[in-house]
Amino acid sequence: MKRRDFIKSAGAGGAVAATTLAAPAIAKERIEMVMVTTWPRDFPGLGTGAQRLAKNLELMSGGRFHVDYYAANERVKAFDSFDEVASGNAQAYHAADYYWKGKHKAFAFFGSVPFGLTVNEVNTWIDWGGGQELWDELTAEFGVKCFKAGNNGVQMGGWFRKEMNSADDFKGLKMRIPGMGGDVLAKMGASPVSLPGSQIYENLVSGAIDATEWVGPWNDSFMKFYEAAKYYYWPGFHEPGTMESFGLNKAWFDKLSKSDQKMIEAAAALENNLLYSEYCWNNGSSMKKLVEEHGVLLREFSDDIFDAAGEATAEVFEEYRADSNLTARVLDSMLASRKSVGSWMNLSEVPFIAQRNRVLGI
Repeated sequence: MKRRDFIKSAGAGGAVAATTLAAPAIAKERIEMVMVTTWPRDFPGLGTGAQRLAKNLELMSGGRFHVDYYAANERVKAFDSFDEVASGNAQAYHAADYYWKGKHKAFAFFGSVPFGLTVNEVNTWIDWGGGQELWDELTAEFGVKCFKAGNNGVQMGGWFRKEMNSADDFKGLKMRIPGMGGDVLAKMGASPVSLPGSQIYENLVSGAIDATEWVGPWNDSFMKFYEAAKYYYWPGFHEPGTMESFGLNKAWFDKLSKSDQKMIEAAAALENNLLYSEYCWNNGSSMKKLVEEHGVLLREFSDDIFDAAGEATAEVFEEYRADSNLTARVLDSMLASRKSVGSWMNLSEVPFIAQRNRVLGI
């Protein structure tokens, strides 16, 4: 064969190969997805993280996934996001699943619970400790499939108009706090109030509530809670590692190809890592500004408060256990993971960080 003929032949073969490789991408149709959230648009961390998840899914798919993103109250009210997806009116939501504990108490464990799991612990439980399987069992009852898609770590204890020196100071206190944390405070004599983020500031300023928790310095400074309450308490026993959820309409999700399902899971996993590291990066500098520029008074919860909260949490856990067989199994699974992973953390990260900070004076 002459060299010129060989090149022509090779070129033709290359064109066929290129056409074959490109064909699947051309053949796949665009997938439309409506995504609703419980967060305000452009809200730092939670809102921008959800928006980043939507954008990354589009990018990872080469544009085949087209996500119409709606922040809270743009399509439905914040707490109507779950029903919008379960009904099939939307395909996805981004939220903290403890908002849905009124539908089934087991949902509380897939957000964050008092004296529960930190970020590393909850990731381990979901990925390796049977948490995802139990979550799937729970959400399937409502026609939803969920993936972990963010975490903001150990939260601050909250903003208070007065100093909280003992557990008795919670009696009669009207505090915005969702999930199981609200149940615990009720045991301590407080009056928990559930409000979406967009309504907290106005209620705190007006005096409709006496205190509020939200997330941490980065988000809390954006919300300007310091204008209504100066005492900022730490750490938050109520939410040691709040996991955000990417919830999909299960019937819609099940019809997708395995590769598309994995792409959604991968996008959620990416955001799960990005959001937590973003919170760690921003909380320190935000705390510094709160103290130095806004005169916020940092206070640590006393042992008396933590002990009372621990006793109240044990009571609430048992009440949840009695709710249903599924709730009991979720609780037992979480507790087993907390003991197993927590015991390792107590020999690894916890003492190392304490000694490192002692040596370096951090």
